[in-house]
Amino acid sequence: MSHDQPMRVLAVIAPMTQLNVPYPSTAYLTGFLRSRGVDAVQEDLALALVLKLFSPDGLRALRECAAALPRQRRTATTDFFEREFDRYLATADAAVAFLQGRDPSLAHRIASRNFLPEGPRFAALDVYVDDEGGDPLAWAFGALGSQDRARHFATLYLDDLADVLRDAVDARFEFVRYAESLAQSQPSFEPLAQALAAPENLIDRTLRDLTIDALARHQPRVVALSVPFPGSVYAAFRIAQAIRAHDPSIVTVLGGGFVNTELRELADPRVFDFFDFVTLDAGERPVLSIVEHLRGNRTQAQLVRTFVRADDKVRYIDGGDPDFAFAAVGTPTWDGLPLDRYLSVLDMLNPMHRLWSEAGWNKLTVAQGCYWKKCSFCDVSLDYIGRYEALEAKVLVDRIEAVIAETGRTGFHFVDEAAPPKALKALADELRKRRRAISWWGNIRFEKSFTPALCAELAESGCIAVSGGLEVASDRLLKLMQKGVSVEQVARVTRAFGDAGILVHAYLMYGFPTQTVQDTVDALEYVRQLFEAGCIQSGFFHRFVCTVHSPVGLHPERYGVTLKPLPPTTFARNDVGFVDPVGADHDALGVALNKALYNYMHGIGLDADVRSWFEGMRVPKTRVSRHFIARALGA
Repeated sequence: MSHDQPMRVLAVIAPMTQLNVPYPSTAYLTGFLRSRGVDAVQEDLALALVLKLFSPDGLRALRECAAALPRQRRTATTDFFEREFDRYLATADAAVAFLQGRDPSLAHRIASRNFLPEGPRFAALDVYVDDEGGDPLAWAFGALGSQDRARHFATLYLDDLADVLRDAVDARFEFVRYAESLAQSQPSFEPLAQALAAPENLIDRTLRDLTIDALARHQPRVVALSVPFPGSVYAAFRIAQAIRAHDPSIVTVLGGGFVNTELRELADPRVFDFFDFVTLDAGERPVLSIVEHLRGNRTQAQLVRTFVRADDKVRYIDGGDPDFAFAAVGTPTWDGLPLDRYLSVLDMLNPMHRLWSEAGWNKLTVAQGCYWKKCSFCDVSLDYIGRYEALEAKVLVDRIEAVIAETGRTGFHFVDEAAPPKALKALADELRKRRRAISWWGNIRFEKSFTPALCAELAESGCIAVSGGLEVASDRLLKLMQKGVSVEQVARVTRAFGDAGILVHAYLMYGFPTQTVQDTVDALEYVRQLFEAGCIQSGFFHRFVCTVHSPVGLHPERYGVTLKPLPPTTFARNDVGFVDPVGADHDALGVALNKALYNYMHGIGLDADVRSWFEGMRVPKTRVSRHFIARALGA
């Protein structure tokens, strides 16, 4: 490639990530490359794929697939879709336009429940029964909440169509975790290779057509594919496959969160049938180095944190150039992404939970990495956690103002591992100084620095919600985890946020090493009391997974467990099994925990004995005083 040839880089978001806002990796990379004089553009093929599949043409193709199913593979969902196909065809564009915010007047028709066909997903509404014959959803939407009510119904409508896709086309399809089992902690590339060698289905063909269309519009010389999650790997490889078949001279690069955590020991050369380069950790330096190499300004030996194929073997090259400082990577740009086409869905009737699925949030980072970096379940040994760099408040607010000028939107989701209290206070001060009104929310640690005074100041600066890790609500286990917080402290901090009018979401965990059934019952009682006291409004229970990069994975003996041997790895390596001598049945316990939490988020069952959620299981009575949280709050 000559030095003078145009070097346009196309950064691509691969399906599936999210449908409400662009995943921010391409925005950061595109902004950085442009700041360094590189011609860079971006494309969200995850959004494009869903919009195409749920268009009238996409639905016609889907009906052909459903009609061709043998009798034994048909489901209630596919039968309903075929029966109501004309109604789906007549309403698909309208439902999508409504969720995109382009046609709000449709709310009345959708909310009436006479407009959209209601497939099996709508059965979930039957649990909300009003014995007095009134509106069973009035508790969630009130008398005038027709926009939100309609968004919830339109979301169920899309879920029904996704179920049809799953049943009639590809059982691996999901809006977020698409075919993730082919990649997640998968030691061999073979399952993914076989899937990529299989004949294309409707989803694959649609993605191929969208890829070739994007190449025609942008004419890139380099395509950088970002795969943040295992559920975006299969589609990324399908995109790269389409690029190779269409124009093998286009250089393909694979990077992102999945690669950074799971492909650090990549050794299968077949990956390079699809990609020319695979990069690790922060993408700015490696991708710029590849561009300079292709321009002839840098030798292959000077590439940075990059895998290549040489003599049919995988070779890792790191020329050692340092990463760019976080303050020097530039402002992300959403230029070129169709911000008015993202879907603002409402899948759960909880005021905090909805923030993750609403459209319109600009995603930014207050700091690179984590200032705490001690939690024993976290990948603290990896760059994205371990390399901590904060931004000056002035630089951060400069970025905020640049993003507002570009997008016209003043809502921000700070996607930090944990935003530092000092940095958030400085942000609030700078916003006040500039008289800049924004709305923002983000992830924090529930530490005592968040005093009532600071929480009030953050609320005044535009903070509407925070999320943070309570993990296992047990002081013994929190200490073992090195969380640096106690249950009492979490209660006081969350109450301070709540008193300031800020919603609180708690990340919860079960199945941590040495966690007993008694620990689990006690933790649920703490969680119940936190909901009852109004300290938290939302939560999510994650099953603990031991990763090879975490303190538990690196030093299992400190946590009383023994790691199971991993098979030889040439592809992905991350999750590792372990033997816990306690031996609790965390699968069964998890069902009860999630059921309880779902009800708590809807204000149901807060006065019930927590043992009632563990149906069919004998569990001990909680050891936690029924007034523990109230006393911690000084009530």
